[in-house]
Amino acid sequence: MYEIDNVLRDYAWGSTTAIAALLGRPESGSPEAELWIGAHPDSPSLARLPEDGSTAALDALIAGDPEHFLGSDSVARFGPRLPFLAKILAAAQPLSLQVHPSLEQAKAGFARENAEGLAADAPNRNYRDDNHKPEMILALTPFEALCGFRPAAQTREILRHINAAFDANEGAAPTLVSALLGDLEHSNESAGLRKAFERLITGGKAVAEDTSLVVAALLAGAPLAPFDAELSTAISLNERYPGDPGVLISLLLNHISLEPGEAVYLPAGNVHAYLHGLGVEVMASSDNVLRGGLTPKFIDVPELLRTIDFQPVAVPMLEAERTVMDQELFRPPFEEFQLQRIELSPDAGPVPLAQSGAAVVIVVAGDVYLDSPKGDLRLSRGGSAFLAAAEAPVNVHPVAGSTESALAFAVTTGLQQTAAGS
Repeated sequence: MYEIDNVLRDYAWGSTTAIAALLGRPESGSPEAELWIGAHPDSPSLARLPEDGSTAALDALIAGDPEHFLGSDSVARFGPRLPFLAKILAAAQPLSLQVHPSLEQAKAGFARENAEGLAADAPNRNYRDDNHKPEMILALTPFEALCGFRPAAQTREILRHINAAFDANEGAAPTLVSALLGDLEHSNESAGLRKAFERLITGGKAVAEDTSLVVAALLAGAPLAPFDAELSTAISLNERYPGDPGVLISLLLNHISLEPGEAVYLPAGNVHAYLHGLGVEVMASSDNVLRGGLTPKFIDVPELLRTIDFQPVAVPMLEAERTVMDQELFRPPFEEFQLQRIELSPDAGPVPLAQSGAAVVIVVAGDVYLDSPKGDLRLSRGGSAFLAAAEAPVNVHPVAGSTESALAFAVTTGLQQTAAGS
């Protein structure tokens, strides 16, 4: 077992307080958006080596003996790299509207951009690596997000509500509103959603002007009910990104409000944006993002349209499963990862770590004791560890004499599990 130190990303949308408060450490004074826990080469965790107290980048450590650290099944399926990346994500402001490619799209896009000679850090690069990026997020605080297309009929109701607000004030709604209504009347629902999305993302100055008119009418006292959440979100997005196409694109998407302990998963092609909140995010180990608005960064519209799945979907909630060994697991339909939530009262018995291949653990409350036939490690709040596949089976205990409950999260692959006592 290796205690690890993780990298903080200071993106401007990050909270200055949430991650520090969660992990019980001083605030840095800068935005703290994401804590990366894993072996992604852009920001690998540093493993503390017990032999001499020095550190090694986790990706380099794994590369020295992939079979030992990852397990033969993981290497055979995903190659000699840790297949997942865990993060603590703290959004004080909305993230960009974005979508992630499928594995096939990522491989082809990465190869194409390499052949074109695009630098790895080029601002107009779409594909930073050759992997897909399915992901999930588990809320630690109330968490707001946009996630996938809602049925077109629901968005038509919102647009009709906007039209009625203009009528009530004896004004004419912008032509964009009626154009979007026409798009969404399409006999093929996904084709209609695509047409509406494409109209907004390619509309330029005209869309920006009409968006400003819609938001101005809402701010002037047009009723928001019964669409308070959707229209309030559009207003707040426009405050930060005036006239951005993502403001009205948000009306095409499911608006979700997660309570602490609730989770959603996001497959390839799902358009989404995290709006506000703190959560544990897990994904396949990739940094491939195609943006679709709410950002000053590069937007490749043709590639974006090739990547998005325009089929309307129900919100992809992910329910926890409780195993016979009292493990609380979140298992999305992806092989790269699963998340285990481990809550221990001071007098609780040990909980087996559900481990298939390598695992990472982070403690967010109290203290835990990790125990395996090959070693042990105590972690306090804010501490984290990397566990080699060869370390299994591992049990997670409360620390003897502790009077505080502990809460930790563990991530391993979604392949066949090995657990203590199995």
